[in-house]
Amino acid sequence: MKQKMTAQDLATCAMGVAMIAICSWISIPATVPFTMQTFAVCLVTALFGLRLGLWTVTGYILLGMAGAPVFAGFTGGIGILLGTTGGYIIGFLFTALVVGVAVKRFGRKVSVLIPAMALGILLCYAFGTAWFVFVYAKSSGPIGLGTALAWCVVPYLIPDAIKIALASLLTGRLYPILGKVKTA
Repeated sequence: MKQKMTAQDLATCAMGVAMIAICSWISIPATVPFTMQTFAVCLVTALFGLRLGLWTVTGYILLGMAGAPVFAGFTGGIGILLGTTGGYIIGFLFTALVVGVAVKRFGRKVSVLIPAMALGILLCYAFGTAWFVFVYAKSSGPIGLGTALAWCVVPYLIPDAIKIALASLLTGRLYPILGKVKTA
């Protein structure tokens, strides 16, 4: 049965979109900027669940695609999604899907969240890196997978591990409070 979006659901998603946007603005410039987006995607999906988590991430991407400056560096527009880093933004959907399914099936225990978030971010890395290699090759010439991984993944492994730990711990602290508010 199809579940309708309520006003509360829309407000919850809007709050999540705002959180992801704010976390995208916390940025250290690099080939692929260091931001807190992955932290926000993991936290929002773990708190909101599969349905609202996916809607939130989709809303964030659509808002950015429409030109709102919600991506890293206060950027937005379809050009960002079609550029070298766009695959990582689209990859947030994979992260939300994996975390959301894990939460729905196994709950919000840290022992569930950490591996789910890690797998979700690995899928984001895989999609984003494949996209990066494709777009970079079209604009600047061929690039090896090892080089792309060295530029776009390796520098982010430790920061993302810290973000996963933080998002998992915060979910455990915040969900008992927010769980009183309907999440799906």
